[in-house]
Amino acid sequence: VQLQASGGGLVQAGGSLRLSCAASGRTFSIYRMGWFRQAPGKEREFVSNIYWSGGTTYYADSVKGRFTISRDNAKNTVYLQMNSLKPEDTAVYYCAAGGGGGYYLLATNYDYWGQGTQVTVSS
Repeated sequence: VQLQASGGGLVQAGGSLRLSCAASGRTFSIYRMGWFRQAPGKEREFVSNIYWSGGTTYYADSVKGRFTISRDNAKNTVYLQMNSLKPEDTAVYYCAAGGGGGYYLLATNYDYWGQGTQVTVSS
């Protein structure tokens, strides 16, 4: 499975961005897709994920109510709509996909990773 992320950029606080992640290859093996982020000097942290079958979603408390994850099964693409952005949302955002179970918060439970896309929120 290959993942191609796009949509990052520079935005002022309170603004919005939409990230996209397109999957290709053995997409039938995808069980869930999600987004993680890593700010300078910090560990990679879970942002949100969605289960491919059924569409169940989970969010980190820090983004709940501001970010929305969605999927387009026909395009094998997952989106992250980010509204009311804050400077503390600044990070490199990574798309991830997993074929198995395990706790969705753990990056180690995702098998495939896209290249990061930079999101910078200015105050």
